[in-house]
Amino acid sequence: MAVIYIKAERNIEVSNPRVRLGDVLKIESQDPKLLERIKKIPLMTFQNTDQKQESRAAISVLGVIKKIHGEIPDLEIQNVGEIDFIITYKKEKDAGKLMHLLKIVFVVLISFFGAAFSAMAFNNDVDTVTMFGQIYQLVTGRTSDGFTILEITYSIGLIVGILIFFNHFGKSKVSVDPTPLEVEMRLYENDIQTTLIENYSRNSGNKEDSSNGKGSKG
Repeated sequence: MAVIYIKAERNIEVSNPRVRLGDVLKIESQDPKLLERIKKIPLMTFQNTDQKQESRAAISVLGVIKKIHGEIPDLEIQNVGEIDFIITYKKEKDAGKLMHLLKIVFVVLISFFGAAFSAMAFNNDVDTVTMFGQIYQLVTGRTSDGFTILEITYSIGLIVGILIFFNHFGKSKVSVDPTPLEVEMRLYENDIQTTLIENYSRNSGNKEDSSNGKGSKG
């Protein structure tokens, strides 16, 4: 009996609404012909792709195994990946360079003014100007004019602290660790994927319960 190994990532993105096993699975077999045959097996088709730019579907590996056995019954399948996974269909878009540049400028402006507003609101809340003035007068014995070594070093330290915290400046990184934004984005993606898979499992369970209930009545 031939043996194949399949592996699926938790979320796979495709641009073709007609999805085959080779589009979403990593498949390994010692038989090249068998491998190519399995890769070409249809898995699903996303509907209404003309109206939708993006669609998602949760798939169980049991359904994948059923598809393969429907084409090749005498086959042993070993799953080494996810038990349930998500397929995300995204229609290919040719966004112009100007639109892409405008999006970048918009995000940069929002981030810059948002961060500036937050820093100023914090400084006003704790009355940083008065505090620096009191420290300067206590140390030097002179009245601060609002532009001293304290304000300068504080501004420089704020910039350096932000760069170190976010671990990112242009294409350079302070360390090889992922940035806090990357960590938060991955957590957000994992939460979405977990919710989709759990909803799929619940809906599948409800359908099976309904089918069993109808069968028992008959």
